[in-house]
Amino acid sequence: MALTKDEKTSIIEKYRVDENDTGSVEVQVALLTKRINDLNEHLKVHKHDFHSNRGLLKMVGQRKSLLNYLAKTDVQRYRNLVKKLGLRK
Repeated sequence: MALTKDEKTSIIEKYRVDENDTGSVEVQVALLTKRINDLNEHLKVHKHDFHSNRGLLKMVGQRKSLLNYLAKTDVQRYRNLVKKLGLRK
């Protein structure tokens, strides 16, 4: 369930804003989205894993907070990120 170093590095490479970027909102949201998707697959198999379900809900809340912040500060970056990650239908 945890991200491997290679997965994390590839996500950072894909979503970073500049060369030294490792913690921008885009990177944080992309990493959270990957973890959320992985945990979602885990919960499809293990329906009664309520502890992991709580962690999933906390991650979704954290991602929502970061996306709200990005939407308030820079709408264009927000729209690009949502489109790239495929979060909205």
